[in-house]
Amino acid sequence: MNNKIRLFPLARTLLTGALFTAGWVQAQDGSAFLGRWALTTPDKQAGWLEIKQENGWCDGSILWMWGSVVPVADVVVDGSTLTVTRVSDVPRKDEANRVVRTQQLTEIITAQVTGDAMNLTRTVPRKDGSGFDRSQFTGRRIPALPPAPDLAKVRFGDPITLLGGRDFTGWRVLESDRMNCWSMEEGVLVNRPPGWPHVEGKPHPDTANLRTIREFEDFNLRLEVNPPPGCNSGVYLRGIYEVQVLDSFGQPVDSHNMGAIYSRITPTVAAEKPPGEWQTLDITLVDRHVTVILNGTKIIDNQPLQGCTGGALWSDEFRPGPIYLQGDHGPVSYRNIVLRPVVK
Repeated sequence: MNNKIRLFPLARTLLTGALFTAGWVQAQDGSAFLGRWALTTPDKQAGWLEIKQENGWCDGSILWMWGSVVPVADVVVDGSTLTVTRVSDVPRKDEANRVVRTQQLTEIITAQVTGDAMNLTRTVPRKDGSGFDRSQFTGRRIPALPPAPDLAKVRFGDPITLLGGRDFTGWRVLESDRMNCWSMEEGVLVNRPPGWPHVEGKPHPDTANLRTIREFEDFNLRLEVNPPPGCNSGVYLRGIYEVQVLDSFGQPVDSHNMGAIYSRITPTVAAEKPPGEWQTLDITLVDRHVTVILNGTKIIDNQPLQGCTGGALWSDEFRPGPIYLQGDHGPVSYRNIVLRPVVK
């Protein structure tokens, strides 16, 4: 069977060593590539790729280490090879670190599949135009999601107090080479990175994220968080799914706002409080489905998780992982963090 593979006009694709403007292409059956793939990038970071077919057309989305899940420019299947093109805007800066113009960067990812394993090559043009850099990495097919669990039948164990004392017992920084700006102040965990608020165009130091030493599987997690004006933080479940913490009071619902699963699941209602107030998060993670209750209002109801989010420690959704708190985006305070593991 031949499937039509949709290529967006004006997208540039690197094939047989040449760049060209793509229109519509007839390609061979690409069913081996369909589905969701957990990627381990060339520098051992987490990534994610989805290739799907709708109404006879193939499209794709990708997560590359950080940021959001975004659509790719085009998808091409040629025999046993998948080619995915990404086009992104890259700012060019002068010696004073000011953006002088933006250029488009086109990168090509090719892949072959053997069973549930994917081998990929990334080709990126050098910014100075002197050639291409190529790197290899791997992916694993993500098993299909199970049905939504019946949470009324899920048993939770005794509560584990992750944060309630006066020190960092049970926690450690994720990055030993970054500035640690976390402190405990009368039972409250506070992050105060220097140079806040950041001034555009001026460099600022990378500051450390914080994680639990213990690792967990499925659980219910309750905590209080106080996001000041302009705050941007996050609570990572099992180290891979970010529940967004953001000063987004008064804004329409969005997958990047308070309580969202970052760039993946949009809250059904905006329930955040004004910045500077303590807010409660009640989060349940069971069988790759998540429920989020923000300030007593259920904003995500037992929804499936399609894959990791940007900044994940790894892309494997089946290994235990820590609770980790994002500390590299700005000031934030946390208290009363309590977890109840699922009893199987």
